[in-house]
Amino acid sequence: MKPGAALSWLFLDLNSYFASVEQQINPALRGKPVVVVPMMTDYTCAIAASYEAKAYGIKTGTGIAEAKKLCPRLHCVLARHDQYVRYHHRIVDEFVRHTPLNKVWSIDEMSSRLPTGKRTLQAATDLAHALREGIWENVGHYINGSIGIAPNSFLAKVATDMKKPNGLVILQHEDMHERLFTLDLIDLPGINTRMLERLRQAGITSVEKLWHISPKHARMIWGSVNGERFWYNLHGYDVPDQPTNPGMIGHSRILDPELRPVDKARQVARRLTLKAATRLRRMGFYATRCHLSVRLADGPRWSGEMQLHPAQDNFTFVHSLDAMWDIMRTEERPVKIKKISVTLHGLRKPEDITLDFFHTETIQGKRQQSLSLLMDDINEKYGAETLRLGISPRTQAGYLGTKIAFSRVPDLAEFAE
Repeated sequence: MKPGAALSWLFLDLNSYFASVEQQINPALRGKPVVVVPMMTDYTCAIAASYEAKAYGIKTGTGIAEAKKLCPRLHCVLARHDQYVRYHHRIVDEFVRHTPLNKVWSIDEMSSRLPTGKRTLQAATDLAHALREGIWENVGHYINGSIGIAPNSFLAKVATDMKKPNGLVILQHEDMHERLFTLDLIDLPGINTRMLERLRQAGITSVEKLWHISPKHARMIWGSVNGERFWYNLHGYDVPDQPTNPGMIGHSRILDPELRPVDKARQVARRLTLKAATRLRRMGFYATRCHLSVRLADGPRWSGEMQLHPAQDNFTFVHSLDAMWDIMRTEERPVKIKKISVTLHGLRKPEDITLDFFHTETIQGKRQQSLSLLMDDINEKYGAETLRLGISPRTQAGYLGTKIAFSRVPDLAEFAE
């Protein structure tokens, strides 16, 4: 294996994405300090901040009460994850007009293995400018992004963080190490505070020192082959991504204050369970475990799990939820609940399951599955709440359960389930 010399990869990292979309949608927010919040209360934190807000020291994770002290004219906007997904798809459409899409890393990150004819410095630079102008023209003038170009996708991502907002950084093989040496170790993707401490204990306190160790030494520090993969990525080798398979499907929710009483929280838990079950069927999986996690308003947490025959239907999962909920109420006697997470584990494809069709539970399960699929069809055709099990609680955001995770972009269909 040889390190790549060509500029083979382009990485796009959208800047302050959620806040930028809000500014694009609402002209009154343009040029103003904006934070996106999960609920309209001072007792939450920012999940995104515009660059105008960042100028006041506000960032993702800043408490809203503190943010308002830092910036009394701060505009708080309720998160609209469905809009962020819609804009994401528009950006992807524009992206592929200019270069092939290799991978969507998250809602605001994507990469391209550049065509052979686009790998020179001039051609790659022209492509980056054309992509940025295309996004401004066809998606919105307030949708901004930093672009990195390098011999591999890892370094292209590193490059996007070297100049924000609207930066273009190109790391060429012959001088990239010198530019990388100006970074802190924590600036490299994959190095968190825990990994930083492990490196420090190994005497690695700078990117330059990390650069000069051997691949085997990196493997020893990481304690796995991931250390070698990191070393080769850092040196510009084009290391293939490792394939991954979904291990679980779930939804979680920090409850609006009015939904925190136990009976109302139970309605939320049921709705999250049904959304997870609908998604499970749409993805073609069965689940063998159902897990409930609850954080009480006064601090303690409770969790429980039930083993299941391989199931897809709404009724099996709601029955399991109800059983766990009753146990939780007996053990904790909660008055109010702050957060609920429902997760379906042990995912299996139909070809991996051997069902006993004479088993009473399997026959019943088939009937329940047929009814669940019928509910899916009717709700898809006439609207998400046409057929439902129980009461569907309303939230400030208007929908329940679906939000954007760090590395998963929800399907638009999830906002209507």
